[in-house]
Amino acid sequence: MSYKLWSVPLLLLTLAGCGDDVGKVSLGWFTTKDVVVDAVTDPKIAGVTCHISRIEANLDLADPSDMSIACRQTGEISAADIANIDKSKSGEVVFKESLSILFKSLKVRRIYDAEHQTLIYLSYSTKETNGSHKHSLSTVPLWGTKAWQQPAIKVE
Repeated sequence: MSYKLWSVPLLLLTLAGCGDDVGKVSLGWFTTKDVVVDAVTDPKIAGVTCHISRIEANLDLADPSDMSIACRQTGEISAADIANIDKSKSGEVVFKESLSILFKSLKVRRIYDAEHQTLIYLSYSTKETNGSHKHSLSTVPLWGTKAWQQPAIKVE
């Protein structure tokens, strides 16, 4: 990923397998802002890749919050992978990155929906902007993977 000199000390990437810059689009001639697309592999489920788009405010003290996330199965997902993740209602943070010098972070949290056998990836900003914590959601169903378990048949 490319970051400006002033932000290097503030980068607190806490994820093994940090994101890779896969795209960068300028928002125009008269702005210092770009849309950056990162690819992040889940550190515990290597068969899942999330693409996160976000605003990078070059040489700007702006506090960008908008982001979007799309996660897909890009490899094998096994029952052992699912056995090793946090299954609590709040899940676990799988990616964290500083977004500005104003102590804002982008976090991605994985939550497991056991009833529907689906991985939920929630990206969110840790600082409120204009009365809202910006967030985005993506899901990866386990159907068709080695992690899928046939639901128990209910006998009435």
